[in-house]
Amino acid sequence: MKGWLPLTLGLLAVVVGTVWTVQGLGYVSGSVMTDQRIWAVLGPLLVLGGAAGLWLGMRARRPRP
Repeated sequence: MKGWLPLTLGLLAVVVGTVWTVQGLGYVSGSVMTDQRIWAVLGPLLVLGGAAGLWLGMRARRPRP
């Protein structure tokens, strides 16, 4: 069960970062985050951090010879 926490947190970060990016670019309306440049910048950074978490989680789960 090793690596589940980084995988879960990484996936959550990728999803949240994607939503932030889409809102920051103005594709989703009805939020205070809509058309705010800061979210269009922070979103991709969070996605990259989440991708790193996913990568680390997958490495931890890989069987070692």
